[in-house]
Amino acid sequence: AVALGADAVGFILAPSPRRITPDQAAFLAADLPPFVESVAVVVNPTREETERIAASGLFTRIQYSGEEPPELVARSPLKAVKAIGVTDAADPAAATRFPEATILFDARRGGRTGGTGERFDWELLRRSAFSRPFILAGGLGPERAPGEKDPVLLRRCFAIVAAWNEEAATAPRRDPGAAIPRNSSGGIPRREASPRRGESDEKECLS
Repeated sequence: AVALGADAVGFILAPSPRRITPDQAAFLAADLPPFVESVAVVVNPTREETERIAASGLFTRIQYSGEEPPELVARSPLKAVKAIGVTDAADPAAATRFPEATILFDARRGGRTGGTGERFDWELLRRSAFSRPFILAGGLGPERAPGEKDPVLLRRCFAIVAAWNEEAATAPRRDPGAAIPRNSSGGIPRREASPRRGESDEKECLS
Protein backbone atom coordinates (compact mmCIF):
# COMPACT_ATOMS: atom_id res chain seq x y z
CA ALA A 1 0.00 0.00 0.00
CA VAL A 2 2.82 2.42 0.83
CA ALA A 3 4.52 1.74 -2.51
CA LEU A 4 1.24 2.56 -4.25
CA GLY A 5 0.96 5.91 -2.49
CA ALA A 6 -1.05 5.36 0.70
CA ASP A 7 -0.98 8.31 3.10
CA ALA A 8 -1.55 6.12 6.17
CA VAL A 9 -1.38 2.49 7.25
CA GLY A 10 -3.72 1.03 9.85
CA PHE A 11 -2.59 -1.53 12.40
CA ILE A 12 -5.49 -3.56 13.81
CA LEU A 13 -5.05 -3.91 17.57
CA ALA A 14 -8.70 -4.81 18.26
CA PRO A 15 -10.28 -8.28 18.05
CA SER A 16 -10.41 -9.07 14.34
CA PRO A 17 -9.19 -11.69 11.85
CA ARG A 18 -6.59 -9.05 10.92
CA ARG A 19 -5.47 -8.34 14.48
CA ILE A 20 -1.71 -8.15 15.04
CA THR A 21 0.41 -8.17 18.15
CA PRO A 22 2.39 -5.14 19.40
CA ASP A 23 5.60 -6.90 18.33
CA GLN A 24 4.24 -7.38 14.81
CA ALA A 25 3.15 -3.74 14.71
CA ALA A 26 6.62 -2.62 15.76
CA PHE A 27 8.22 -4.74 13.03
CA LEU A 28 5.91 -3.39 10.32
CA ALA A 29 5.93 0.24 11.46
CA ALA A 30 9.72 0.33 11.40
CA ASP A 31 9.63 0.21 7.58
CA LEU A 32 7.21 3.10 7.09
CA PRO A 33 8.55 6.20 5.30
CA PRO A 34 8.71 9.34 7.46
CA PHE A 35 5.60 11.03 6.00
CA VAL A 36 3.27 8.01 6.09
CA GLU A 37 1.01 7.97 9.14
CA SER A 38 0.80 4.88 11.34
CA VAL A 39 -2.67 4.39 12.79
CA ALA A 40 -3.54 2.18 15.75
CA VAL A 41 -7.06 0.82 15.17
CA VAL A 42 -8.89 0.04 18.41
CA VAL A 43 -12.41 -0.73 19.60
CA ASN A 44 -13.71 0.66 22.90
CA PRO A 45 -10.29 1.08 24.53
CA THR A 46 -9.79 2.32 28.04
CA ARG A 47 -7.93 5.55 28.71
CA GLU A 48 -5.01 3.49 29.99
CA GLU A 49 -4.87 1.47 26.79
CA THR A 50 -4.70 4.60 24.65
CA GLU A 51 -1.93 5.95 26.84
CA ARG A 52 0.06 2.74 26.34
CA ILE A 53 -0.44 3.00 22.57
CA ALA A 54 0.88 6.56 22.61
CA ALA A 55 3.79 5.65 24.87
CA SER A 56 4.90 2.89 22.48
CA GLY A 57 6.08 5.54 20.01
CA LEU A 58 4.88 3.39 17.09
CA PHE A 59 1.84 5.38 16.05
CA THR A 60 0.88 8.89 14.96
CA ARG A 61 -2.90 8.46 15.25
CA ILE A 62 -5.49 6.34 17.02
CA GLN A 63 -8.61 5.23 15.15
CA TYR A 64 -11.56 4.62 17.45
CA SER A 65 -13.83 2.07 15.77
CA GLY A 66 -16.24 1.18 18.56
CA GLU A 67 -18.86 3.00 20.60
CA GLU A 68 -16.40 5.31 22.32
CA PRO A 69 -17.87 8.36 24.09
CA PRO A 70 -16.91 11.80 22.80
CA GLU A 71 -15.08 12.52 26.05
CA LEU A 72 -12.62 9.66 25.50
CA VAL A 73 -11.94 10.61 21.89
CA ALA A 74 -11.50 14.28 22.81
CA ARG A 75 -8.80 13.29 25.32
CA SER A 76 -6.95 11.04 22.88
CA PRO A 77 -3.20 11.17 23.55
CA LEU A 78 -2.61 11.03 19.77
CA LYS A 79 -4.49 12.61 16.88
CA ALA A 80 -7.86 10.88 16.71
CA VAL A 81 -9.80 9.27 13.89
CA LYS A 82 -13.38 8.35 14.80
CA ALA A 83 -15.07 5.68 12.69
CA ILE A 84 -18.80 6.21 12.23
CA GLY A 85 -20.85 3.26 11.04
CA VAL A 86 -23.52 4.17 8.50
CA THR A 87 -26.69 2.23 7.82
CA ASP A 88 -29.34 4.95 7.50
CA ALA A 89 -29.79 8.69 7.05
CA ALA A 90 -29.53 9.44 10.78
CA ASP A 91 -26.03 7.99 11.22
CA PRO A 92 -23.83 10.75 9.67
CA ALA A 93 -25.17 13.21 12.24
CA ALA A 94 -23.32 11.26 14.95
CA ALA A 95 -20.06 12.63 13.57
CA THR A 96 -20.87 16.07 14.93
CA ARG A 97 -20.31 14.69 18.45
CA PHE A 98 -16.58 14.40 17.70
CA PRO A 99 -15.39 17.87 16.64
CA GLU A 100 -11.75 17.19 17.54
CA ALA A 101 -11.45 13.99 15.49
CA THR A 102 -11.03 13.24 11.82
CA ILE A 103 -14.17 11.35 10.82
CA LEU A 104 -14.10 8.07 8.91
CA PHE A 105 -17.41 6.84 7.50
CA ASP A 106 -17.72 3.10 6.97
CA ALA A 107 -20.40 0.46 6.55
CA ARG A 108 -21.97 -1.03 9.64
CA ARG A 109 -23.21 -4.60 9.46
CA GLY A 110 -24.57 -6.56 12.40
CA GLY A 111 -23.26 -4.07 14.94
CA ARG A 112 -19.81 -4.14 13.40
CA THR A 113 -18.26 -0.96 11.99
CA GLY A 114 -15.59 -1.55 9.37
CA GLY A 115 -13.77 -4.65 8.25
CA THR A 116 -16.80 -5.94 6.35
CA GLY A 117 -15.53 -5.17 2.85
CA GLU A 118 -18.95 -3.75 2.06
CA ARG A 119 -20.01 -0.32 0.88
CA PHE A 120 -22.85 1.69 2.39
CA ASP A 121 -25.09 4.02 0.42
CA TRP A 122 -22.95 7.11 -0.17
CA GLU A 123 -26.05 9.12 -1.03
CA LEU A 124 -26.70 9.22 2.72
CA LEU A 125 -23.64 11.46 3.03
CA ARG A 126 -24.68 13.64 0.12
CA ARG A 127 -27.99 14.31 1.84
CA SER A 128 -26.46 14.92 5.26
CA ALA A 129 -25.46 18.31 6.70
CA PHE A 130 -21.94 17.09 7.56
CA SER A 131 -19.47 19.38 5.78
CA ARG A 132 -16.05 18.75 7.33
CA PRO A 133 -13.37 16.84 5.40
CA PHE A 134 -13.66 13.11 6.07
CA ILE A 135 -12.28 9.69 5.17
CA LEU A 136 -14.46 7.29 3.20
CA ALA A 137 -13.93 3.55 3.70
CA GLY A 138 -15.40 0.21 2.79
CA GLY A 139 -16.02 -1.76 -0.35
CA LEU A 140 -12.84 -3.35 -1.65
CA GLY A 141 -14.73 -6.61 -1.99
CA PRO A 142 -16.70 -8.72 0.53
CA GLU A 143 -15.94 -11.88 -1.45
CA ARG A 144 -12.27 -11.77 -0.48
CA ALA A 145 -10.83 -13.13 2.73
CA PRO A 146 -10.17 -10.63 5.55
CA GLY A 147 -6.97 -8.73 4.83
CA GLU A 148 -6.54 -10.30 1.40
CA LYS A 149 -6.25 -7.74 -1.40
CA ASP A 150 -5.48 -8.36 -5.06
CA PRO A 151 -2.29 -6.33 -5.74
CA VAL A 152 -3.19 -5.79 -9.40
CA LEU A 153 -6.63 -4.41 -8.57
CA LEU A 154 -5.18 -2.30 -5.76
CA ARG A 155 -2.71 -0.77 -8.19
CA ARG A 156 -5.54 0.11 -10.57
CA CYS A 157 -7.62 1.52 -7.73
CA PHE A 158 -4.80 3.77 -6.52
CA ALA A 159 -4.28 5.04 -10.07
CA ILE A 160 -7.98 5.89 -10.35
CA VAL A 161 -7.99 7.67 -6.99
CA ALA A 162 -4.90 9.65 -7.99
CA ALA A 163 -6.82 10.86 -11.03
CA TRP A 164 -9.80 11.76 -8.83
CA ASN A 165 -7.48 13.70 -6.52
CA GLU A 166 -6.03 15.64 -9.44
CA GLU A 167 -9.52 16.61 -10.63
CA ALA A 168 -10.71 17.44 -7.12
CA ALA A 169 -7.76 19.77 -6.56
CA THR A 170 -9.01 22.08 -9.30
CA ALA A 171 -12.77 21.49 -9.20
CA PRO A 172 -14.92 23.86 -7.07
CA ARG A 173 -16.80 22.30 -4.16
CA ARG A 174 -20.51 22.76 -4.82
CA ASP A 175 -21.91 20.90 -1.83
CA PRO A 176 -20.74 18.95 1.23
CA GLY A 177 -21.02 15.66 -0.66
CA ALA A 178 -19.09 16.81 -3.71
CA ALA A 179 -16.11 14.67 -2.72
CA ILE A 180 -18.17 11.49 -3.09
CA PRO A 181 -18.22 9.94 -6.57
CA ARG A 182 -21.69 8.64 -7.43
CA ASN A 183 -20.55 5.56 -9.29
CA SER A 184 -17.30 4.54 -7.70
CA SER A 185 -16.26 1.90 -5.24
CA GLY A 186 -15.53 2.27 -1.55
CA GLY A 187 -12.20 1.55 0.04
CA ILE A 188 -10.77 4.80 -1.29
CA PRO A 189 -7.29 5.31 0.20
CA ARG A 190 -7.63 9.11 0.08
CA ARG A 191 -10.55 11.39 0.85
CA GLU A 192 -10.94 13.47 -2.31
CA ALA A 193 -12.60 12.10 -5.42
CA SER A 194 -14.37 13.55 -8.40
CA PRO A 195 -18.07 12.78 -8.96
CA ARG A 196 -17.47 12.65 -12.70
CA ARG A 197 -15.96 9.18 -12.78
CA GLY A 198 -18.19 6.33 -13.93
CA GLU A 199 -19.07 2.71 -13.45
CA SER A 200 -15.97 1.45 -15.28
CA ASP A 201 -13.86 2.97 -12.51
CA GLU A 202 -16.08 1.36 -9.88
CA LYS A 203 -15.33 -2.06 -11.31
CA GLU A 204 -11.60 -1.33 -11.35
CA CYS A 205 -11.64 -0.54 -7.61
CA LEU A 206 -13.50 -3.70 -6.62
CA SER A 207 -11.46 -6.68 -5.48
